[in-house]
Amino acid sequence: MARRKFIAGNWKMNTTQSGALALAEGLKDAIGGIDAMDLAVIPPSVYIPAVVEAVKGSRIAVGAQNMYFEESGAFTGEISAAMVQDVGCKYVLLGHSERRHVFGETDELINRKVKKALASGLDVIFAVGELLDEREADKTLEVNERQVRLGLADVSAEEMARVTVAYEPVWAIGTGKTASPAQAQEVHAMIRKLLGDLYDAKVAGATRIQYGGSVKPDNAAELLSQPDIDGALVGGASLKVNDFTAIVKAGL
Repeated sequence: MARRKFIAGNWKMNTTQSGALALAEGLKDAIGGIDAMDLAVIPPSVYIPAVVEAVKGSRIAVGAQNMYFEESGAFTGEISAAMVQDVGCKYVLLGHSERRHVFGETDELINRKVKKALASGLDVIFAVGELLDEREADKTLEVNERQVRLGLADVSAEEMARVTVAYEPVWAIGTGKTASPAQAQEVHAMIRKLLGDLYDAKVAGATRIQYGGSVKPDNAAELLSQPDIDGALVGGASLKVNDFTAIVKAGL
């Protein structure tokens, strides 16, 4: 069975409430009726309820950019899986390079978040990727293998049905540099083989692996046509209705 493509827009720490609403409403009009693939937007947490309301009745799901692994308690500034669900999210994005490298999240911490999200019934977009110096030192495959192995530790084959892996070479995020389709495909194929080793051929064949890192309307079609690239995790281009729409349509 062919894997269903999945394109998500990570808005990061951008927009205002009015801007978030305008973006969500614009996307609902432009792509809200597309059912040939899965679509999601991932706004800042404070705007999630407004965005959920704005895309209601469309095919666009909403995700959160982060969550903590504890149920509740004295964790100032954090949000729980239950909170993410309570405001209408289907997805949570975990392991993004900015969480790893700006905020110092370890593979072990990310793994605790992944397990909590899945146990709570959320679908996970689990991001991995190497730094520029790691790529230049020929450690691309080693780094991604470590992040996948540790990040998915103790995640069952059944739970993997609710995990999307997102490969984002850190050197290509927001830099305008993009991994070539061949470079991206090589890592996607390695991740799929690794999933086969960690689980089985069925899980490896069914798991969607998105590409992220300066995905734009002019490179989306070639990236999305690679055999092991099952969608995109879009950053900057997801903040413009026309750009995100063009990327989605490139995947049809």
